[in-house]
Amino acid sequence: MSLKVENLEKNMIKMTIEVEAAEFDKALNKAYQQNKAKYSIPGFRKGKAPRKMIESMYGKGVFYEDAANEIIPGAYEKALEEYEGKEIVSRPEVDVIQIGEGENFIFTAEAAVKPEVTLGQYKGVEVEKVEAEVTDTEVDAEIEKERETNSREIDVDDRPVQDGDEVILDFEGFKDGVAFEGGKGEDYPLTIGSGSFIPGFEEQLIGAEIGQEMEVNVTFPEDYQAEDLAGAAAVFKCTVKQIKVKELPDLDDEFASEVSEFDTMEEYREDVKKQLLQKKEADVKRAKENAVVDAVVANAEMEIPAPMLEYQQRQMIEDFSQRIQSQGLSFEQYLQFTNSTMSNMMDQVKPQAEQRIKASLVLEAVAAAEQIEATEDEYKEELERMSKEYNMEVDAIETALGEGGEKQVKEDLAINKAVQFLVENAVEVEPKTSDDENTEAEA
Repeated sequence: MSLKVENLEKNMIKMTIEVEAAEFDKALNKAYQQNKAKYSIPGFRKGKAPRKMIESMYGKGVFYEDAANEIIPGAYEKALEEYEGKEIVSRPEVDVIQIGEGENFIFTAEAAVKPEVTLGQYKGVEVEKVEAEVTDTEVDAEIEKERETNSREIDVDDRPVQDGDEVILDFEGFKDGVAFEGGKGEDYPLTIGSGSFIPGFEEQLIGAEIGQEMEVNVTFPEDYQAEDLAGAAAVFKCTVKQIKVKELPDLDDEFASEVSEFDTMEEYREDVKKQLLQKKEADVKRAKENAVVDAVVANAEMEIPAPMLEYQQRQMIEDFSQRIQSQGLSFEQYLQFTNSTMSNMMDQVKPQAEQRIKASLVLEAVAAAEQIEATEDEYKEELERMSKEYNMEVDAIETALGEGGEKQVKEDLAINKAVQFLVENAVEVEPKTSDDENTEAEA
């Protein structure tokens, strides 16, 4: 195998990879062996026809695609081992240049490489000072959430649906009398007034009796993501199977003793305030870190290659998809319920994806500039923390990480130290008041 690397614009490279003819012919024969049973040739039992007979009937290149798919991943991996340039940060875009029996197999792989970062000012950047404080209103809201958590759901069977009820219903949607895909649900929980369904749907369920089949008439929004339903009138046949209401506990000492280790509401409120303050202090700390990093990023220069950005966007959407699947909702259902598309999601996460990439690159550059590294003691402390988190022995954690995992953990620790370095060297300034802004505007 031979490799030629060409540097392209905007932090892209093109690898031209050439595989010997003998290797491609071997892959070609493997493709024939794996796929020959798919072809019927007169005079031969299925799967017994010679390769030349299949190629003469279906074309000489009938097995080329499978052979290419067989050989490309391994050849690309070998090319990465030989490659000595910048770190590759995207999936390759592959293009076959030459393919044929008895010929060297040649393909190109274009990929993004990690861009260089030119740091601007990163010591002494200014960030607004923020104090952590908790109001009585916030304490009341937190206690109310706990009250909601400890509420009881009571089945109601002596009245029809009211606003605010949670109902369990079956439904099926029809357009022009024909059921449409994605419009059916069974035992679906819906809170009336939540606005989670198509406008006008929930309101029409008010007054429905349990077991009563009723029709709900709606019109889909003009910008609805399913084009065949956008702006269309539809009828949902619905049956309410259950009606539930919440019964909230009284806010008294008994409630306090049930939801906490305290005997009185006064003690409970003080503890809630303390917990909220700790959370706010952590939030303020995190916000300061983000503000400092954002300021350092704004002072730096780099050019993010498009495939690197796209890869980050797709990774973020995949992470989000897995989170909502754990809550029982598929990504396709989410798109339908939110009247969105994959393209819209890509656009939506793009700014965050770009900022995430820039922050990572800048912090790596700061760590390198300041020679910030994780010590062995810090690495061992991290292994101990992971051991407790995953309930595994430290040795098992190390084995699972391997050499590559150890390198990644140490790099992550160095990045965290770089963040703390920037925060320690930042300058807190008082927040600007409206008078300050007016003075600046007049100037």
